[in-house]
Amino acid sequence: MRLRVEFTTEPFDLDEVPPHAVAARETVQAAPLDAVDVGPFGNTAEGGADAVLQAVDQLLRASLGAGATRISLQVSVVGEGET
Repeated sequence: MRLRVEFTTEPFDLDEVPPHAVAARETVQAAPLDAVDVGPFGNTAEGGADAVLQAVDQLLRASLGAGATRISLQVSVVGEGET
């Protein structure tokens, strides 16, 4: 099974990237995922179920540890395949 996660971290800062957003970005970029798209107001990552779920756990822990006060995420099944 393939999954896509879409997420944002708060609080927002339009002047500079907050540490919690950097932590989330670095976490998903380091994970063994097939596709990662990082933007100023939303991020997506896609891959096998195990890799996405592990990345979600790590990004939640890293972002909260770096000062996030809210993390919004959505996980969607995008197709079948190996995990």
